[in-house]
Amino acid sequence: MLFAIEPSRIATTGTTTIIKTTPVNGNMKIFAIESSCDESAIAVLGGDERKFLIESIDSQIPVHRHYGGVVPELAVRGHLAALPRLIDQWQKSELFSVPDLIAVTYGPGLAGGLAMGLGAARALSIYYNRPLVGINHLRGHAFSPFIPPWESNQKICDFFPHLGLLVSGGNTLLFTIGAGGDMDVHCRTVDDAAGEALDKGAKLLGLPYPGGVRMEKLAESGDSHAFDFPCAFRGDNSKLSFSGLKTSLLYRLRKMTIEEIDHRKNDLCASYLHAVCRPLCEKVKNHIKTFRPRSVGISGGVSQNRKLRREIECVCASFSCPLLCAHPRHCGDNASMIAFAAYVDRIHGEETPRSFHPKLTL
Repeated sequence: MLFAIEPSRIATTGTTTIIKTTPVNGNMKIFAIESSCDESAIAVLGGDERKFLIESIDSQIPVHRHYGGVVPELAVRGHLAALPRLIDQWQKSELFSVPDLIAVTYGPGLAGGLAMGLGAARALSIYYNRPLVGINHLRGHAFSPFIPPWESNQKICDFFPHLGLLVSGGNTLLFTIGAGGDMDVHCRTVDDAAGEALDKGAKLLGLPYPGGVRMEKLAESGDSHAFDFPCAFRGDNSKLSFSGLKTSLLYRLRKMTIEEIDHRKNDLCASYLHAVCRPLCEKVKNHIKTFRPRSVGISGGVSQNRKLRREIECVCASFSCPLLCAHPRHCGDNASMIAFAAYVDRIHGEETPRSFHPKLTL
């Protein structure tokens, strides 16, 4: 039997929350909300049809570009304006029907953004009298590479045990998913995430926000071996680090004139990007040797980087291990991955968390 939280059946005694569960099935229609950072998103997953009926995202990049990064207060204002509009559009669409389950991101992320999403999800749960579940944002990313095979009617369990690489602006980690859907993290960054390192490096080079995308374009016509940037923890498969890489670029630029930087910007971008990709590929290779997975997945916003994806593909090919990649629209922050993670958790009987306080790790 599979279970989810029914908000109307939550009893509180002192500081302890007691959750009475309501059975649900694996073919349900799931409505999801994602609001962990600067993207307001909703999605509706049709379990029986194995597809997403609705996928809507309101991006705040134009608002935050002026500041060179996400401003939490402005992000909250954006969610406050966008979420009611997106929900209203869904309710008025021809595809609308009352969902069987409501899912919402409960962390990690910006507290204000998470609160906006959770408030909206709880209101809908009460209004429609439907169960509400909280989904870890990173778990959503972790399962997003399984969406393409799921849509083509393949069994997800056929790809377990699975090795996953999650590379985003806020998180970088390697994990395995066992036969029962259980997840274990084996390697993570001890400081900056890979995406954060790319954006910070791009900012040092004077590239506009979000700089990682612009850096990738310039790197395509540069020499990836023109500059030798450091790679930390090469002998430790449990750790990644990118803050030293950013500092190395800073010191390198201080030794160059503005003219030299402009003249060699493509080489700088290519070498810097190579220094980000190299440890990721090495860690994936070493973990494949250790765990012998039946599949490898790559997810998160940085997984769209063509150089990283090509190099991970080469690593997987050398082991004859299939590589699963999330759809481009599911690599960044989106509600579809939250709905899908809720769907997978119901299939494998994942226990619903006892509270919706922001969860900061996977």
